[in-house]
Amino acid sequence: MIATPPRRRQQHRCVLGLDFGTLSGRALLVDLDTGAEVATAVHEYTDGVIEEHLPGDKNRLPPDTALQNPADYLRVLEIAIPKVLRAAKVSPEQVIGIGTDFTSCTMLPTLADGTPLCFDKRWRKNPHAWVKLWKHHAAQPEANRINELGQQRGEAFIQAYGGRYSSEWFFSKLLEIVNDAPAVYDATERFIEAGDWIVWQLCGVERRNLSAAGFKAMWVNPMQNAECKMQHEDGDALSNWSYPSPDFFKALHPKLENVVAEKLSAELFPLGSKAGGLTREMARRTGLREGTPVAVGTIDAHVAVPACGVTTPGKLVMIMGTSTCHLLIGETRREVEGVCGVIEHGVVSGAWGYEAGQAGVGDLFAWYIAQGVPASVHAEARKAGVNVYQLLEKRAATLHPGESGLLALDWWNGCRSVLMDSELTGLLIGATLATKPHEIYRALIEATAFGTRKIIEAFTQQGVPISELVGCGGLAQKNPLLMQIYADVTGRPIKVAASEQTCALGAAMHGAVAAGAYPDIHTAARKMARVREEVYQPNAKHKPIYDELYAEYTRLHDLFGRDPNSAMKVLKRLRVDCLVNAPRSTKTRNR
Repeated sequence: MIATPPRRRQQHRCVLGLDFGTLSGRALLVDLDTGAEVATAVHEYTDGVIEEHLPGDKNRLPPDTALQNPADYLRVLEIAIPKVLRAAKVSPEQVIGIGTDFTSCTMLPTLADGTPLCFDKRWRKNPHAWVKLWKHHAAQPEANRINELGQQRGEAFIQAYGGRYSSEWFFSKLLEIVNDAPAVYDATERFIEAGDWIVWQLCGVERRNLSAAGFKAMWVNPMQNAECKMQHEDGDALSNWSYPSPDFFKALHPKLENVVAEKLSAELFPLGSKAGGLTREMARRTGLREGTPVAVGTIDAHVAVPACGVTTPGKLVMIMGTSTCHLLIGETRREVEGVCGVIEHGVVSGAWGYEAGQAGVGDLFAWYIAQGVPASVHAEARKAGVNVYQLLEKRAATLHPGESGLLALDWWNGCRSVLMDSELTGLLIGATLATKPHEIYRALIEATAFGTRKIIEAFTQQGVPISELVGCGGLAQKNPLLMQIYADVTGRPIKVAASEQTCALGAAMHGAVAAGAYPDIHTAARKMARVREEVYQPNAKHKPIYDELYAEYTRLHDLFGRDPNSAMKVLKRLRVDCLVNAPRSTKTRNR
């Protein structure tokens, strides 16, 4: 008798989560029945964030530009998916569903068949034909105009976005294209979120998700009051939701009068629904099975919420990476200053989803390590066998709150919440000739913690309860000093997600729902999500000092952030004028 070898992984069903971040894309295979993360593969974008020059072009891009190459996204599909299948040793038939998430708002212009405009040699040298990444801030003048007109007309989206529409969002970037490159606008047949575009590439049909439309593209309910309960019993609860009228868009720019009808797809699809099946061509390029269900696209931060096990009101999830997104589930809709949107069913079904955030957190620390830390500290880290972050964290942990004498504002990449102004910049005060690098590092961490406390208070002061904080993402996983400071500054315990890949896990969970493996995201979260046992508890001894420092942070916050003639704005204008008007040789020398 011949023994039959055991069938190991072949007996398990898996779902695939594809997480498209700022610098790379990740493929994660998850065991559907246990939630165990089977294998992961990462592909770094070849062109990364395009800030100075288009690939193969020597012309300097305007200040505050942040573009990407959509070819990088396709390479994630072609490289990371086969790699993760090989690592997991699973067959294509075992993958029963695919979910995706994407940084947002990341927007690109395409032809009617989904071909990116920058793939056409006629437009390749025009930066407006490329992907505008979420942190593309060159559209701040357009955001200012949108806010001015929206406030004059009493448009519903102004209230939905906490009083201000951001330069990071969809129509600010679209208006910039109309103003600066009208020929690109005319040639574009679709303007689309990259998260919806990648789903289009996978399943061959255009399917836009309601979450991105609501949080980034002015799709709101003009009928709702300041406080509005969920309409659980009304199957057509979203029927009143719409984009602004053609009259509003015409007032923005004559070319935009019919932008929704001509350049967007008006039909929107809920999270967790099936967008379609994997095309034959994409199955060939990825090694997956043709027809595998593909979920409607999602925003990266949003899918992390159920991946942290949060599907009920009152729990604030902090997705902490290059930036931080603050996602909150609520039972009612209230007006909260500086939120990025308040959308029914926008994060999880059956609840209001609130989004706020900070535009620079991990990016801020990375900037300081690269540009502000002296070579001697880098050398010490190498000698000690640790990275610079670890060395600075160890030294910063020895300091007591207030000991450095430093205080910072966390706006090195603009202020997303609560001021919603990308023209604001960073600030550090209290420095002396005796100031050490680890003291500055701690002050920057504290500044981001103060920014999070400002966001929390914006919610609670308007009657939106927060009973629990949950952190996820690279910073929450790897920086215990940061998490302890956040607990001390906010005065709240903080839990941390068990998964190191919460966005990819959340995408996989939506893929499971789209495939019919679970009836809804609530069930998928109960089956697949985990949090760590340890909790960061606030240190009561630190609270009085941090309360005093936070009061000073708030003074600086309002002094520099709420003044329309802030010194930050004057300096930003002078810099832009110099970069725009300087001779080419000067630009080259100073870049």
